[in-house]
Amino acid sequence: MKTGAEAVALPHSRSRANDFVALAKPRLNLLVVASSVVGYVMGGGEMSDAARVLFTIAGTALVAGGASAFNQVIEREPDSLMVRTRQRPVPGGRLEVPESLLFAAVTSLAGLTVLGVGVNLLSAAIAFTTLATYALIYTPLKRRSSFATVVGAVPGALPPMIGWAAASGSLSPGAWVLFGILFLWQLPHFLAIAWMYREDYARAGFPMLPVLEPDGRSTGRQATFYCAALLPVSLAPTLTGMTGTAYFVAALVLSLLFLALTIKFARTREIRDARRLFFGSIIYLPVLWILMIAGRA
Repeated sequence: MKTGAEAVALPHSRSRANDFVALAKPRLNLLVVASSVVGYVMGGGEMSDAARVLFTIAGTALVAGGASAFNQVIEREPDSLMVRTRQRPVPGGRLEVPESLLFAAVTSLAGLTVLGVGVNLLSAAIAFTTLATYALIYTPLKRRSSFATVVGAVPGALPPMIGWAAASGSLSPGAWVLFGILFLWQLPHFLAIAWMYREDYARAGFPMLPVLEPDGRSTGRQATFYCAALLPVSLAPTLTGMTGTAYFVAALVLSLLFLALTIKFARTREIRDARRLFFGSIIYLPVLWILMIAGRA
């Protein structure tokens, strides 16, 4: 039979554990891990090599979690001003800065070690580049320039290259094709988010494009430009011999639908169309990855 003190301690311990998990943003980083697996498969990796697959997934997840934790610590003050982020563990006051930094450092180091020792040094080096550019360049730049959205798409596009390097030990042109797809996909995705939450970003002092140009014309134009650029890049796996004709046709249709959502948002700049673009982008990428794996040449 639990005492009163034990009954209070157990829920508190579970709550702290949940806060540390939230610090790593596991749901958001699920797409990061999935993208690394796609890179692994498209890079010629064997899924039967269970140890390498497990180490690739675990290492990527840990580094991504550490990067997210560093981001939340660095942005704790502006996060406390935004409705959508003020209840995060650090701005919400449930976790202290020193323990959060320790968690971020240990998690990141563990991930880099798993990749470096369990997979290869190239995958670890790419993961380190992802961590450094995300935490040390992109995160501080968000408070200074709207160009941070483009800069942030660089570390966001590196996970497939981690997987590719894990599979092959090198970075051939196919790895850069996957990088290009993920880089361009992120921009209409994040511009839709920025438009939906522009008042929140303004409140926190983030100079996002919709904050700097409230009429939304530039936001719509840029989203459309990047989405249009994504269309030919999404077809590059077939043009470079990575996939067959079936992928080409399916990717063309999928990318045109994504572009149509982006154009509609650019024309109306209404919240409902930004939300449709956001959800469309969430559907687009996993479906494209599935088509790519299914259509391997």
